[in-house]
Amino acid sequence: MMQIRPVSDLRNKYSEIEDVVISTKSPVFLTKNGYGSMVLMSLQMYDAITNNIEAKLDEADIMAEETSERLSHEEVFSDLRRGIRK
Repeated sequence: MMQIRPVSDLRNKYSEIEDVVISTKSPVFLTKNGYGSMVLMSLQMYDAITNNIEAKLDEADIMAEETSERLSHEEVFSDLRRGIRK
């Protein structure tokens, strides 16, 4: 179940929010004045999300050094959409 809390809970109930993030392995969404403000997640979750991105960016940098071929954003997003639909 999605956890949505006011941002004031970050100050007033930090340990409770930390327990939720760690025990459920889910992010907690914080609101300010009724609107989304930020998302809190564990370091492990953040690492899992960003680790693959960093690897792919490193791979792209190597490919860019080895070839002069460049793709337009239309080609890149078209390839991504085809991959999502499979």
